Amino acid sequence: MTLQLPGLPALSWTNGPGVATFAADILELTAAPGVDWSNDSLGGPQQHAATALVFAAPADDFILSARVQVPGERTTFDAGALALWSDEDHWAKLCFEYSPQGQPMVVSVVTDRFSDDVNSAPVDDAHVYLRVARVGPACAFHASTDGIHWDFVRLFRLPEGSAPLRVGFLSQAPMGEACVARFDEISLAERRLDDLRDGS
Repeated sequence: MTLQLPGLPALSWTNGPGVATFAADILELTAAPGVDWSNDSLGGPQQHAATALVFAAPADDFILSARVQVPGERTTFDAGALALWSDEDHWAKLCFEYSPQGQPMVVSVVTDRFSDDVNSAPVDDAHVYLRVARVGPACAFHASTDGIHWDFVRLFRLPEGSAPLRVGFLSQAPMGEACVARFDEISLAERRLDDLRDGS
């Protein structure tokens, strides 16, 4: 199954069909109970039951951004995210996630066999803007409160996996019965992000 959104290549699921709707320029993904992406650095079992809605990453530099909301009741670690996926050992995600302390946060995870998991800034609003960019051989994550000034989250290289890189949208509910994540103001630009730390 594929889904077509304005301005994006055709999207498909990474791990079997998920639940998605698109109306009034809002993409809504509903995660199944108990699903996540995690390659536990402490050696626990991998978790890849969440399915992301993704498209083939452009071959050259690109910037994908969206405003992300998770309306309603939230449980620990549920999130809406922008995601990069090659295979189960090579992926990354930039999340609007609910912490164990009950605080929505920007959280990033980069995985090369094991996951490097970093909590970033708390979010006081009901939404946050997230952005992923390919910059030459590397990728960059940014977050924003207004979609204009972007705060640097991290810069990393994602080693080549067994399949071509795909990029898109993810909803996860590791501890809960469901998570509804909404994405709007979605933008894809095939250009280079010139400065990673000047807020642009």
